[in-house]
Amino acid sequence: MPEMPEVQGLTAFLAERAVGRTITRATVAAIAALRTYDPPIHALQGAEVTASARQGKFVVLSCGPDLHLVFHLAKAGWLRWFDQLPTTLIKPGKSPIALRIAFDDGSGFDLTEAGTKKSLAVYVVRDPHDVPGIARLGPDPLDPSFTREVFAGLLEGRRTQIKGLLRDQGVIAGIGNAYSDEILHAARMSPYAIAAKLDDDEIDRLFASMHATLTDAVTAAAGKPPADLKDAKRRGMQVHARRGEACPVCGDTVRSVFFADRSMEYCPTCQTGGKPLADRRLSRLLK
Repeated sequence: MPEMPEVQGLTAFLAERAVGRTITRATVAAIAALRTYDPPIHALQGAEVTASARQGKFVVLSCGPDLHLVFHLAKAGWLRWFDQLPTTLIKPGKSPIALRIAFDDGSGFDLTEAGTKKSLAVYVVRDPHDVPGIARLGPDPLDPSFTREVFAGLLEGRRTQIKGLLRDQGVIAGIGNAYSDEILHAARMSPYAIAAKLDDDEIDRLFASMHATLTDAVTAAAGKPPADLKDAKRRGMQVHARRGEACPVCGDTVRSVFFADRSMEYCPTCQTGGKPLADRRLSRLLK
């Protein structure tokens, strides 16, 4: 799933390639992906893209102050850019393409989604905050106003596991499964630690790790075309999706805990005092 660094890379790429271009065609190939009807999708035709921005994991392409194309790539979505857009017709239900945007210079992009579970979402709105997922977003962890004190305040009274809290978009925007694994590994912290029980030293470590991990990932994504962003993300991972490999810090074997639709990875030596975590959602350390 694209997370903040990759989405930031996409918005920067679109700022260079799409801003200043006029949309000549917006074609929806997966009807379920379009979540709004007012303004209609054809309102984008003839509109000039004036800005490209990120809100959490959402991409916002603005066409003036009162018209915005917003999309969320979900778990299996991606953006494919073309300097010269294909001329072949899109057959609804016959390809992974959910949306095609064409520009006046012949370029454009497709939003695609692999797999059978379709979650990619497209919105055409007058205000980005009309999108429910954006309206409920917590603060951006790389915003200068997101200080250690603000972070500590978010943890107060939350008797939830820190892994889940980091992934909660209503608490902190932009972090998903992969980067929460990386942040917790860098902070030497168990994913099952309870947020409200963290002491000052643990909060300091976690905040510093979150900022450094995300900053490094955003820097690694900068300047890369969409086709290269996924590989850049994989190369930067220390533990996520590296089950069975050696931890680059201590050499222990990276372990996984599997859930219904995802897994998390961690290093026992670095994060759980050498004890493996039970492979059940509600379990704690194996006894």
